[in-house]
Amino acid sequence: MSDVSAPARLMSDAETDTPARRLRKPPRLPTEESPLVRVSLIGLAVVLLLAFLLLPLVAVFTEAFRQGIDGFVEAVNDPDGIAAIKLTLLVAAISVPANLVFGVAAAWAIAKYEFRGKAFLITLIDLPFSVSPVVAGLVYVILYSTSHGVFGGYLQSHGLQIIFAVPGIVLATIFVTFPFIARELIPLMEEQGTTDEEAALSLGATGLRTFLTVTLPNVKWALLYGVLLCNARAMGEFGAVSVVSGHIRGLTNTMPLHVEILYNEYQFAASFAVASLLAALALVTLGLKSLLELRYADELAAGRRH
Repeated sequence: MSDVSAPARLMSDAETDTPARRLRKPPRLPTEESPLVRVSLIGLAVVLLLAFLLLPLVAVFTEAFRQGIDGFVEAVNDPDGIAAIKLTLLVAAISVPANLVFGVAAAWAIAKYEFRGKAFLITLIDLPFSVSPVVAGLVYVILYSTSHGVFGGYLQSHGLQIIFAVPGIVLATIFVTFPFIARELIPLMEEQGTTDEEAALSLGATGLRTFLTVTLPNVKWALLYGVLLCNARAMGEFGAVSVVSGHIRGLTNTMPLHVEILYNEYQFAASFAVASLLAALALVTLGLKSLLELRYADELAAGRRH
């Protein structure tokens, strides 16, 4: 009976396998959006990116060069502008390495060891994300102001100036950039575990050698991402630095503060010229991050799977 029904099934399949059936679209999955919804969402995302990111960026560079190259160079070469650029780079050069050391140490302790107070340490690391930078600046003023700070008397008697000076700007910048490197490293280190380090130590490697040859290569890309993000935030920080700097032109004004002063003085071309430098630094940071992702995508994926 099966021999008789087989040709019948073949004929039935041949009849149903028509060109119209072959061209018929497969049914849409329940989780798949319709083409109209997909196009609408993509279009909305593009419009928002153009309106809130690309157009303001274009406007900054357009206004920066409105008076031509000579006007741009003159604004950037202003003595106060040069001082602001140097101070911004100095603060970043101090705060980023400081957070690099802390971030690696904190991530190592949290990911590799179990100890009492671990959850509290993680909360402290996340604190700058939830506290306003202006509040952070006020805290440093309350602690280190020579006129009414908690440690003001001691600082004044020893001739030390923290608030309205470079040390206060560095402290405020370190606070607001505190979590970036640690938060990039902690999840990756926790995922990797301690197997590799234990194997290296069992083979006679010292703790430092284990860190340099085993741990650091496994987290190098996450570490570099954290450094890039930390550096970008350090150079662009405004709120906390504004509170502790005192706005002393040529001495304690970073680039964001200098932009604000120029704009308030109606020097629009000069303010946009300095702002364009900050935007260019941000674009360079983003470009480096994207370049690393494209060039070392396989190694990054392998490190995340490890």
